[in-house]
Amino acid sequence: MVFLPVYDYNPLRYIKRPYVTWALLASNILIYFLFQSGLVWNLDDMLNRLFGFMPASILAGAGRPSDVPALIAEAPGIKLFTYMFLHGDLAHLFGNMIFLWVFGDNVEDAMGRFRYFLFYIACGVAAGLAHFLSAQTSQTPLIGASGAISGLLAAYLVLFPRAKIWVLFFTRIPIKLRAYWVLLLYLGFNIFMASMRGMDNVAWWAHIGGFGAGLILVFMMRRPEIGLFKGEPDTVAAVAGTATVSPVAPVEQGATEAAVPAIDAPTVIVRVDRPKDQP
Repeated sequence: MVFLPVYDYNPLRYIKRPYVTWALLASNILIYFLFQSGLVWNLDDMLNRLFGFMPASILAGAGRPSDVPALIAEAPGIKLFTYMFLHGDLAHLFGNMIFLWVFGDNVEDAMGRFRYFLFYIACGVAAGLAHFLSAQTSQTPLIGASGAISGLLAAYLVLFPRAKIWVLFFTRIPIKLRAYWVLLLYLGFNIFMASMRGMDNVAWWAHIGGFGAGLILVFMMRRPEIGLFKGEPDTVAAVAGTATVSPVAPVEQGATEAAVPAIDAPTVIVRVDRPKDQP
């Protein structure tokens, strides 16, 4: 990608902490460092064979490797769930986790924890199926969380298109953009690469499939009170929109105090006096 998101101006409204997003981050990171990095155990090849999603394996009459247990190989669609928790290298893991870190918490906030988790898994499954349709005879295991995370990006685009995002352009130059620029560029880049068949070791259609699933599912799985395509208002505008205005009697010239009506906290009184000689 030509940019890397690092921060978004989008406070949480309904939850204090995004526990499901944190759990997804932790599970992906722990699986990689414990079993795939070689720092503790080096089980990378075996895990990819056992739990990576191989499109050709679900075709009628397709055989299975002799070293794959029947419980795993024969369980319908189990690899459509397991593949999204594996990663090829540290750069693959870092790229996916930074997108999940920046965008996942607000989508979790907008959906609620349980529906958010179901949404994440459903987008990952849809991404795997899109990859199958694009490469039905492939015997290369599909791994990575990017398909599921693409669904989160689609949801963020629908829910918070005008949120402000700090990105590193070409991973070096910091730029602040609206979310719709960042996420539409992400989608356009994936469509372009899929059409050009560039970098065949990247499952571009899985990204597109996850994004498409996210665009559809967000309408059904968001909180009912959450609006669409409204973005995140600026802090001042948000306060002004919810403030209660209480008129205050004018103060006579030369007076230093004015009567203040009794109000219920936490109402804030803002008094503006303009000189008579100004319009």
